[in-house]
Amino acid sequence: MALNTSADAPIPVGEVSRLIGGWIDRLGAVWVEGQITQLSRRPGAGVVFMTLRDPSRDVSIPVTCFRGVYEQVADVVGEGARVVLHAKPEWYGPRGTLSLRAAEIRPVGIGELLARLEQLKRTLAAEGLFAMDRKRPIPFLPQLIGLVTGRASAAERDVRENARLRWPAVRFEVRNVPVQGASAVPRVIEAVRALDEHPGVDVIIVARGGGSVEDLLPFSDERLIRAVAQCRTPVVSAIGHEPDAPLLDLVADLRASTPTDAAKRVVPDVREELERVRQVRERALRVVRGLLDREERGLAAALSRPSLAQPYRMVEERAADVADRVDRARRGLRHALDRADADLAHTLARVVALSPAATLRRGYAVLQREDGAAVRSAAEVAPGDRLRARVAEGGFAVRVGED
Repeated sequence: MALNTSADAPIPVGEVSRLIGGWIDRLGAVWVEGQITQLSRRPGAGVVFMTLRDPSRDVSIPVTCFRGVYEQVADVVGEGARVVLHAKPEWYGPRGTLSLRAAEIRPVGIGELLARLEQLKRTLAAEGLFAMDRKRPIPFLPQLIGLVTGRASAAERDVRENARLRWPAVRFEVRNVPVQGASAVPRVIEAVRALDEHPGVDVIIVARGGGSVEDLLPFSDERLIRAVAQCRTPVVSAIGHEPDAPLLDLVADLRASTPTDAAKRVVPDVREELERVRQVRERALRVVRGLLDREERGLAAALSRPSLAQPYRMVEERAADVADRVDRARRGLRHALDRADADLAHTLARVVALSPAATLRRGYAVLQREDGAAVRSAAEVAPGDRLRARVAEGGFAVRVGED
């Protein structure tokens, strides 16, 4: 119930602590799941102290239990183990701290873990995080490789040594992080995001050596899977050995069976590439030589043709043909002109012979009335009419007389 308090009527700290303790006592015992961190078993002490952490959230709570409760599962439960506790919340009033008093501890079995991972796998797959069309291609020759791995680990050594054996000039930007335990997931996520934001990193390798299913659980954590799915830089998963299959393998752009395999698949082998270059050069040289040989044969065949062996012969033949045609054309034109000239002279002679002037020159005359009309009939004139006679060399006036 809410308390009626004010600045003038406050309640003491002890009363607040007592009330909180009462509320917590009414909660009763609960079953709680989490991951054990900071396990403390002091020699001779009858109480075991540990911290129970939620691996999917940054939340932890202290847990205490009697040594006898813990001894029942001591062989299978240690730091990093996932457990289910039957515990009662307790409030320690003098310090104002909350803890759990465990009455029973049950380790989470491998089968149950695998079932939960399978359910998470189906959920993420339904969201499309594992789809092939989301996979980004790995660059052929990365200039700078981001590497997320344990400090001084065999995985780091395998990746770096094998990469340098294949391409000595390769460079790494390394982020050493815990690869198991309670802090593994947030530290790995932080490293992956930092490398993804690095402007020079071309590809990110997340590498870890082999281990148990529990050891590899951080690489199946939902938060890490979603963080990798949001990366703009291609990510390579190199976790454990070939049989190991954390969910990181499914969301990564490339899955490597081991850290060594990751180095081999990300970094090209300089010897293999030089051999490929040599083979390509040889093939190109053969192709060019074949092309040149074919063109030389074609050129030789073309040069052997008469048109190229005696290139002026065709011009000379054509020049003689043109000269002959020009001569023929001139003769034909001259003949046509002569014939036309003769026809014209003949026509002119006929015209002259048939013209009135020619008739006049033969002694004939043309009589014209005063209006210039020619007299064609004697009936057209009368005695006394004045006419004009036109002869070949001029004309003169005449008068019509009586018969």
